[in-house]
Amino acid sequence: MRLLHTMLRVGDLQRSIDFYTQALGMTLLRTTDRPEQQYTLAFLGYGRNPEHAEIELTYNYGVSQYELGTAYGHIAIGVDNAAAVCDAVRAKTATLGGAVTREAGPIKGGTTVIAFITDPDGYKVELIERPEAANELNA
Repeated sequence: MRLLHTMLRVGDLQRSIDFYTQALGMTLLRTTDRPEQQYTLAFLGYGRNPEHAEIELTYNYGVSQYELGTAYGHIAIGVDNAAAVCDAVRAKTATLGGAVTREAGPIKGGTTVIAFITDPDGYKVELIERPEAANELNA
């Protein structure tokens, strides 16, 4: 068994695609439009299934905002340099939305470097500094 994808409902599909591709470096892998069911899907990631998990962005026609609820935690992404990703997000905030909510730094009581950002819809994304994960993507 393996994780295939995580689905997030978004209020502006193109804004969210732009955020994940431009600020986080993902690739838009495929889209599916279902006008009769009134939704559009966009799958993004750092590679395709089954080798890599993906994010499925779901836009339901006419819905521009969602209540996130209290059960959702965050998505975690392994990055080479968390501070550099925070800088990239900050540089794109005016045009793409999103925000850095915890600057890159070691976790309390440890040495692992993490940061937190939010996407334009308010979903939390944890950046975990793992240079080996970034190197695997480039292999």
